[in-house]
Amino acid sequence: MKIRSVKHNNRKKVFEVVTSSKTFVFPFSKADPAPMVADPVTELSVDADTGRETFSYVLASGRLGTVHVEQVLEYNQDPSYLRDLLLYRLTLEAQRQIATSPLSKREVVRRLGTSATQLYRLLDQTNYRKSVDQLLALLQVLDCDVDLVVRARTA
Repeated sequence: MKIRSVKHNNRKKVFEVVTSSKTFVFPFSKADPAPMVADPVTELSVDADTGRETFSYVLASGRLGTVHVEQVLEYNQDPSYLRDLLLYRLTLEAQRQIATSPLSKREVVRRLGTSATQLYRLLDQTNYRKSVDQLLALLQVLDCDVDLVVRARTA
């Protein structure tokens, strides 16, 4: 996700980050170094060098800070970001399981009822167009149990 623009709101003590789909806030307290009343933001810009995925700021003291869009999405608990993170973690686990499985890749393809190309797409951690269902089916074929744990967030 790319950042279109960013501005700072000293009254609310947040950065307001505008992406292609939404506007998010990111509190000063989560940034490092954190802007303060005695050390305010003097410069703020979106970094084109990182593909507009980060923004940088300079404080009055001269200290420099950078925030990645993933930090903003994680803080705001963006559902699409959380889905992609879940897909990524499941994909890495599927890669580990297939590396240690006694089943050949051809047998895994046969049991999934799909093609070898589709298996490689499922095992590609940069592919986010797959579904959680497909990864769960793959892990089932690899004789894995997947448990979803929901717990209250701690402070």
